[in-house]
Amino acid sequence: MPYSAEISRRNPAYFVFLVDQSGSMSDPQGGNPGRTKAQSVADAINRIIQNLVIACSKNEGVLDYFCVSVIGYGATVESAFLGGLAGRPIAKTSELENHTARLETRTQRVPDGAGGLVDVSIKMPVWFDAISSGGTPMCQALTMAYDLVNEWLQRNPSGFPPIVMNLTDGEASDGDPRDAATRLTSLSSTDGNVLCFNMHLSTQAGQAALFPNSDTNLVDAYARMLFSMSSPLPESMVQRAKSMEISIVNGSRGFVYNADIVSVIQFLEIGTTPGNLALQR
Repeated sequence: MPYSAEISRRNPAYFVFLVDQSGSMSDPQGGNPGRTKAQSVADAINRIIQNLVIACSKNEGVLDYFCVSVIGYGATVESAFLGGLAGRPIAKTSELENHTARLETRTQRVPDGAGGLVDVSIKMPVWFDAISSGGTPMCQALTMAYDLVNEWLQRNPSGFPPIVMNLTDGEASDGDPRDAATRLTSLSSTDGNVLCFNMHLSTQAGQAALFPNSDTNLVDAYARMLFSMSSPLPESMVQRAKSMEISIVNGSRGFVYNADIVSVIQFLEIGTTPGNLALQR
């Protein structure tokens, strides 16, 4: 079966986050008052990276089951890592553990043991910041992802196929991104083609479409374009979505439209759930 290769230090999984950093990302994020879209996305991806590092933590330390790229596209198209990873296009989980740019304090609601919730302060590691400036050079970002993924596959030809997650709030400013996306998803390992998932971020919550199997109800032409660029969800991700009580049907694609912050987190959690969760040594 495709998308079933084991994940091991010999065959790690590779996640590429493409993050729209255009000027409009400074708009408020629907469903998350007081936070911009750029801030919400940065928080969500930093949290997902932290979860990936935790998943790789064993008695002997953080093992390299995963590698991660975060590519920002706005005024520039480049790696968005900060600190000791600045300028690095890709980082292993052990490097992510050792090169956190800083820790920030966040408030999180947790059960109080008596049926209610209480706010607690937690420390969140930061690997990249919220930025909002310039246009939306999505074609350049997808081309950079192609180059990174192509090189990765030459070194890892039999692993779980790389997963590219594109988070954007607007139309590409440098042409039609469909050709670049098709070129990207034409790449493959022996386990299947590269997966490309897309998320449209909202200014206002509501009217969301989570992992549809058709563009029939998408009234926005650009949303239909992003849907056409999105890969079908492998079975392991379908099962993950069902476990999160998300409605999934046959042929559902890795596409979310008009997303609020809850949808952003769900999108990233499902997108970083490859087939073999029992990490092999």
